[in-house]
Amino acid sequence: MYDDTKPAEPGPEDHSLHLADEDAAEIDLSDIRWQDALVLGLFWVLGLVVFLQFFTRYVLNDSLGWTEEIARYLLIGVTFAGSVMAARKNSHIAVEFIYRWAPRPLRRVMQGVIDLITTGFFATLAYLSGQLATRTGGMMVSIDVPKAYVYWFVAVCFAGMALFSAINGLRHLSSGTSRLIDPEAHADDVRAID
Repeated sequence: MYDDTKPAEPGPEDHSLHLADEDAAEIDLSDIRWQDALVLGLFWVLGLVVFLQFFTRYVLNDSLGWTEEIARYLLIGVTFAGSVMAARKNSHIAVEFIYRWAPRPLRRVMQGVIDLITTGFFATLAYLSGQLATRTGGMMVSIDVPKAYVYWFVAVCFAGMALFSAINGLRHLSSGTSRLIDPEAHADDVRAID
């Protein structure tokens, strides 16, 4: 029943802000590998360049021209290097609706097909990015570095994604598991990759 009486005045203990949750899970960094250092390094360089851009534009009122272009290319680098890390962890986004309702033998077949398609997709994009890199001429606008380097970096990242996707596919084939069928079993396998 609804009580429309005036609520009691809160006591002094009710004004405190509780930021910590006793049931919150601890941060687990056990799945971080040496390959992930590139993503972290690019991220921090990107942060420094964006801060430098902000500082020179809004504090010094004299913006550095190269910061915007370099920040754009660093963001591309962080995105694709992070995608390699996601492929290594087998944590790319997946649609699980049909997968959950299919019988286990069909799920194993579906996982094999998904692994083949994913590996082929990444390998094809690596090839196409390499083709684009060979056809890209000219230098960056603000600094004397060829634009093709950015496309070569993307091609190498797609090749890394294809490699880790193939490794994950072989693991799924040999063990009969996947992150969608047995997430706990797959978590142990991901930690084994170095």
